[in-house]
Amino acid sequence: MTPATPPPAPRSRRERPAKPALSHAGIVEAAVRIMRAEGLQRVTMRRLAAELDTGPASLYVYFGNTAELHAAILEEYLGAVDLSPAKGPADAQGDWRERLVQVLGSYTGVLFEHPSLARSALVARPTGANYLALVEAILALLDEGGVPLGQAAWGVDVLLQLATAAAAEQGTRSETDSAEDDHDALVGALRAASADTYPRIAALGDDLFSGTPPQRLGWMFRVVVNGALSTPRDLT
Repeated sequence: MTPATPPPAPRSRRERPAKPALSHAGIVEAAVRIMRAEGLQRVTMRRLAAELDTGPASLYVYFGNTAELHAAILEEYLGAVDLSPAKGPADAQGDWRERLVQVLGSYTGVLFEHPSLARSALVARPTGANYLALVEAILALLDEGGVPLGQAAWGVDVLLQLATAAAAEQGTRSETDSAEDDHDALVGALRAASADTYPRIAALGDDLFSGTPPQRLGWMFRVVVNGALSTPRDLT
């Protein structure tokens, strides 16, 4: 009779491979991995701790809350924003306003691909090198256009708020099954508006919803840029 194979001896915890030490970069990498697989709503301290085989308390050494963690994820994605239009005038082509619209459009495009990140960015902005490079690029283009420093300081904030809000709104609509029906209902209501009661709506007609989304977004950016150029700051 063949003797039974003895069970393996318990393995000492000291013999197990050591877990990689936690680091800011490693935590963000794991958070991005979870977001891609499960969505940003699943990137919580508890879920991330499980992914890294550690306790949630150890993550608070690096991030004060989930919003900071989400901002760090966005910081990673901001590395894909095209800042090349912000090169010096000698190297760049085109009017500074149009190149600024290109930079902002690239930023909006990154957020549009990840609507949950755009919504998070409305309340928690990243603070890393990629975000600082984006702010510097916008300020450089405003400076090239002769926007006074004080107006540029406020203008860059408004431009980024507009871009972030537009991406959050449009991205959220794209995730909603009824978005097309809601848009059609709005268009129908505007077209049916009585000229007697709503003369200005009737006069504009289809022009109220004309243009492509990129055209309308670019126009909004130009409105803010031109406003920043010509509107002094009122500090009273």
